[in-house]
Amino acid sequence: MENTTIFERLRAGEPIRLNDPEYDQINEVVNSTLRLSQQLNSSADIDAVRNVLGEITGKRIDESTVIFAPFYTNFGRFTSIGKNVFINHACSFLDMGGITIEDKVLIGPRVNLVTENHPLDPADRRALITKPIIIRQSAWIGAGATILPGVTIGQNAVVAAGAVVAKDVAPNTVVGGVPAKFIKNI
Repeated sequence: MENTTIFERLRAGEPIRLNDPEYDQINEVVNSTLRLSQQLNSSADIDAVRNVLGEITGKRIDESTVIFAPFYTNFGRFTSIGKNVFINHACSFLDMGGITIEDKVLIGPRVNLVTENHPLDPADRRALITKPIIIRQSAWIGAGATILPGVTIGQNAVVAAGAVVAKDVAPNTVVGGVPAKFIKNI
């Protein structure tokens, strides 16, 4: 599209190829995030982790939110984290498509939020295609779960440990398994 930045095209889900004339702008953000991630993961207290993650995202992280290091992100700029959120150890957020975490969300250890994908066509496989992830208020994502591009986790929903979620999860439900399926209503 004309008159849009690579970041706008990325968020819109347009394929971004390595030969894109603006691709270096993505690498600049990634390099900055890698440097700050080292600082975040060597921080000695929760306030320092929150402050460095705020630098990575470009948004203040509310003091009611707790993130345990290590924490991994490849980009960071497109992550938004609400109030009273808890993110446990060793989570990985690939956020070029956008990750929104609303208030009071619980995220277990080793959870992966992946907004990025690639075309199936081998000739174009290095292209990047993104879709956002939204985790609604008071949802709970269990240990080791993976949320795939384009998924919304509904308010109060629970994703069981180890689940791989490829489709939206309705509010007030529990899902689990690979691929994740409805287990019960809350």
